[in-house]
Amino acid sequence: MSGERDLRTLLRSMRPESQPGQYVFASVSGGVPPGVVPVVTVAEAEGLTLVVRREEADEAGLAYGYVAGWITLRVHSALEAVGLTAAVAKELADADLSCNVVAGFHHDHLFVPYERAAEAVTLLEGLARRSG
Repeated sequence: MSGERDLRTLLRSMRPESQPGQYVFASVSGGVPPGVVPVVTVAEAEGLTLVVRREEADEAGLAYGYVAGWITLRVHSALEAVGLTAAVAKELADADLSCNVVAGFHHDHLFVPYERAAEAVTLLEGLARRSG
């Protein structure tokens, strides 16, 4: 099942949706701690990066600094699509908003500063309208 490849269609149809909760990035060396259910994992030479709910990280004693809101772009983008990440990142960068992007099989997921997540959704909705 392949996703959409046309950038204009992707932008027009992306429907950014904020997920509930606060999320943090942590790095572990001995595997995922008990009671922690990551929404993202990335294996790096320095350790296993986990993106987890803040309360799970706190309960497990995981160190973190960045607290993020999670936004899902509700459009099935093809993994080989060109330009979606760049357009979204530019829109948020122009507002001085950091963005960490994770591509899933069906959707792209953005992790932005928690206190500015609603603003990020509004900016992305504006981008979608302008792309129509």
